[in-house]
Amino acid sequence: MESRVDDRVRRLMERGVVIPDPKTVSIADDVELDLIAPGVTIHPCCRISGRKTSVMAGTVIGAEAPAVIEDCQIGAGVELKGGFFKKSVFLERSSMGSGAHVREACILEEEAGGAHSVGIKHTILLPFVTLGSLVNFCDCLMAGGTSRKDHSEVGSSYIHFNYTPNQDKATASLIGDVPRGVMMGERPIFLGGRGGIVGPSIIAYGTVVAAGTIVRDDILEAGKLVLDQFPKPEVRDFHPDIYWNTKRLVRNNVIYIANLIALKAWYRLVRVQFFGQDDFGHALFRGALEKLEMAIAERISRLGAVAAKMPESIRRYSELMKGAVRPIMVAQKQELSENWKRVEDKLAFLGSSTGDDALRDDFLAEVITGCDTGLGYVKAVQGLDPAVKAKGVDWLEGIVSSVIDAVFAEIPSYRSA
Repeated sequence: MESRVDDRVRRLMERGVVIPDPKTVSIADDVELDLIAPGVTIHPCCRISGRKTSVMAGTVIGAEAPAVIEDCQIGAGVELKGGFFKKSVFLERSSMGSGAHVREACILEEEAGGAHSVGIKHTILLPFVTLGSLVNFCDCLMAGGTSRKDHSEVGSSYIHFNYTPNQDKATASLIGDVPRGVMMGERPIFLGGRGGIVGPSIIAYGTVVAAGTIVRDDILEAGKLVLDQFPKPEVRDFHPDIYWNTKRLVRNNVIYIANLIALKAWYRLVRVQFFGQDDFGHALFRGALEKLEMAIAERISRLGAVAAKMPESIRRYSELMKGAVRPIMVAQKQELSENWKRVEDKLAFLGSSTGDDALRDDFLAEVITGCDTGLGYVKAVQGLDPAVKAKGVDWLEGIVSSVIDAVFAEIPSYRSA
């Protein structure tokens, strides 16, 4: 018996959506058909679902392999060539190759993307950032580069190690930053293939990590080449849940959250002007803001899980070290445990911070002028005068600093680097 074309698929085709093999495409009942634009192409064996799903014109879904879309907001000219995509945002001309596995709270900004078989979750790629093939890159924010020809790159077979032997995931890594990254004027970062980062790490702009290198520490000085020394394997006792360097873990997590809060302010006050005023623009903006809120909540939750382990960490550390206990290590763990609720409340309160009024308003006046010229987001930001960009960096860095200072006021032993 010949299969029939689903009525919802037929209605999309009548509206100008290109579906070459309509009998193999599934559009769930919860999808708002008006939010799939004429000019979208949906290739065979694709499934689309979710009441929040929206797809703008020029996007191509499933060109290389079947694709599953669930509650994603997809901008114009995006290419999702095959795989699974859930509760994430893809901005104009971003792309993912076949075999992708994109889970919750990812944002791929303009012309960012990955080759085949890339797995990401709670990952934010600023414009132009490119992931190679066979990459696992969850819990990262990466920026850097000035154009599609001058972009930050992650080599093939790369891993961000985001789960520890202590069974926690307070491990998000900041590769670049938000205040300067959004201005699209920084030197790119290159992470060579068949390597990895042990999170949580912070990596400066201009860093080049040689292929095969595992980054285990922060790289805070810009423009450095990092080479693996291939040390001889070492076997030592493993003592779970002690957390030897709580200070670095907490500091890097707080810095990461502060950057997310700055990016949220950037979206609310700057990027919102470039999404358009139609239903598609509103859906894309709401989707991006939702993903940032999900990302902030996730990082606070993961750090809170570590804070809850501190009493047991103190006990195990004290038993192991006996007379060699370092009082500062015990004090830091205790301080985090006892003050976590205040830290959590402070982060929740600061989650909607928009920074210094004067710095913000001075910068926004210049950006609005750029928007009024009809330029798209990338060209408008790239075209800003360096002095104006500097104002924007000052504004956003002020947000980051204010969040960090507020948190470390509650846990002062973590304040210094």
